[in-house]
Amino acid sequence: MSVLLQLFLSFIKVGMFSVGGGYAAIPLIQNQVVDNLHLLTLQEFTDLITIAEMTPGPISINSATFVGTRLAGVPGAIICTIGCILPSFCICLALAFFYYKYRQLDGVQKVLSAMRPAVVALIASAGISILMLGLFGDGEPLLANIRYVELGLFAVGLFLLRKYHLSAIQIIFGTGVVGTLIYSLI
Repeated sequence: MSVLLQLFLSFIKVGMFSVGGGYAAIPLIQNQVVDNLHLLTLQEFTDLITIAEMTPGPISINSATFVGTRLAGVPGAIICTIGCILPSFCICLALAFFYYKYRQLDGVQKVLSAMRPAVVALIASAGISILMLGLFGDGEPLLANIRYVELGLFAVGLFLLRKYHLSAIQIIFGTGVVGTLIYSLI
């Protein structure tokens, strides 16, 4: 099976099952391209997600585009992006029709309420995977393997985010500058 077909089918799955937005798609994309198909390493995938996070636009679409570009150039970017969008587009079109027709029903509200915990779990899973890779790299999550610079940047970024309500852009830019300075001096 060609790489383009594998990517298209993988991103069709991502598009079909990434309920809850772009961040919920990250563990699904990781499962497809890192765990199942072994097309990227976890480090390469995390680097692509970091770039997708900093790029304007929806993270799932950016991630699909960057993964496709990395693996198969422009055709890969197009195939992955279409694969990621197509199921969501079709599902949203059908759901919009039924939601507007039946939105007053209690059953509809109960189904939407029941899905919230699963969405939170998917987002938390993505965050924990990226945090573990950032703090421990590819090694075991042991105290001896911890990256103290990254831990410090994470702690400062989290503090600034919670205490002073800085924007994500300010925190990303600031930690990028500070991290670059620290690593250029080490």
